[in-house]
Amino acid sequence: MSEQFDRAYYQRFYVNPRTAVTNRAEMNARGRLIAAMADHIGLPVRSILDAGCGVGLLRAPLKKALPKASYTGLEVSQYLCQKHGWIHSGIQDFSRKAVFDLVICYDVLQYLKAAETQRALANLARVCRGLLYFGVLTREDWEENCDQTRTDPAVSLRGGAWYRRELKKNFRHLGAGFWLRHDCPLTVWEMDTAG
Repeated sequence: MSEQFDRAYYQRFYVNPRTAVTNRAEMNARGRLIAAMADHIGLPVRSILDAGCGVGLLRAPLKKALPKASYTGLEVSQYLCQKHGWIHSGIQDFSRKAVFDLVICYDVLQYLKAAETQRALANLARVCRGLLYFGVLTREDWEENCDQTRTDPAVSLRGGAWYRRELKKNFRHLGAGFWLRHDCPLTVWEMDTAG
């Protein structure tokens, strides 16, 4: 998998403005949203794991909004690990014993096969002691929402209902991509959840 995420991949999907799937302004807004949700639910964030951090577009906005938190980038791309110093691993194979207050896994699991996806979801539950921000390209997104000319088609598509069912085994859905560990001792009001 590491070879798939080479310099050419990141040039196409992250650097070239004509073909990029996101931009710095969008990721700055996403970072502020993530930090605001942690603040809203009263979660003290001392440690962040960005699983599949890519070029690191969330690092600066998260560090700005959560200056006391350590940031750990996890990435399968050998190219990016050498360039940015991230930990070279996928979340499906991550074996360190560390746990994190805030875990981000965004646009990663669609690249994994079924067994790898199950291992990744188990690892997300293992390493997250508080809030998970989770996003993935679903079958519904591919068919109805994304710009297919700017989206990598070399993925394994699953339905959103499948991901929600699997995540609910360990997390409570707060909505907007946020999931709170069942055993996290924070009170979240009923109308602040997705049900």
